[in-house]
Amino acid sequence: RVLSMLGLAARGRNVVSGELQTLNAVKDGSAMLVIVAEDASENTRKLFTDKCSFYQVPLKLYGTREELGRAIGKDMRSSLAIVNAGLAQSVIGYLEA
Repeated sequence: RVLSMLGLAARGRNVVSGELQTLNAVKDGSAMLVIVAEDASENTRKLFTDKCSFYQVPLKLYGTREELGRAIGKDMRSSLAIVNAGLAQSVIGYLEA
């Protein structure tokens, strides 16, 4: 369910993916939710944990790099950000259910 929501968000151009774009979205305030793959490297996890807590952006660990990439129609992605508040709330709801 979460992965299909990510696909929907990607088709609506409400997702930025890849480490650099995700980081920029967090810094410029457009990221409403950051999702990091559970199999991402320790450095990637620490980077996003620190940045998201500093900029007060919700962060969730979910899926594998391959699953996240496939869900948004790209290659493997270890991080992505949802930039639409409504979609971010929906995904958070599914992740916590």
